Amino acid sequence: MTQVRLSKQARRDQLLDAAAGLVRARGTDGLTLVTLAEAAGVSRPIVYDHFGTRAGLLLEVYRRLDERHRTALTEALDAAEPNAPAIARVMSTAYFACATDMPEFSVVSAALKGNPEAEAMQHELLDGYTKVMADALAPYSSLSAEALRLRCIGVLGAAEAIAAELTLQRATAADAVAALTDLIVGKLE
Repeated sequence: MTQVRLSKQARRDQLLDAAAGLVRARGTDGLTLVTLAEAAGVSRPIVYDHFGTRAGLLLEVYRRLDERHRTALTEALDAAEPNAPAIARVMSTAYFACATDMPEFSVVSAALKGNPEAEAMQHELLDGYTKVMADALAPYSSLSAEALRLRCIGVLGAAEAIAAELTLQRATAADAVAALTDLIVGKLE
């Protein structure tokens, strides 16, 4: 196996890209440390050194997808018009873009169900995402910070259900964005 010498971070990025590609092509059942080593063209010890276990690998794939999604949302919010409907539309569009552009996000999440470390991390990431939403909506709401946070959590639950409809092709992206936008705006007061 001829391996290109990369920095540790560059190698990790390469491995995570290959892992996401494997999940997209084969689902989470097709992602193991061995299949990742083969797909990335590296030795098994390199993959084990970076992730330790399959669960560790899945956690890092999930964390990376979340970071990409949150970065896209933050950038879109920074460019949005400063009014509640525009902010809500940007949030909705970013959420469903993640669901359609990164389908591996939901399957990796499902594969991590029941893993205590994964559930703790998912709650931590959800808290961060909720904070981004609540901070963006706060100027347009008279609710207390806690009431707004709880509504954002509820909206994210609704977004997940709408994303399932979108995945099943029982809703269009435009209809999904419109529905979630209305739900967000309607929960500000």
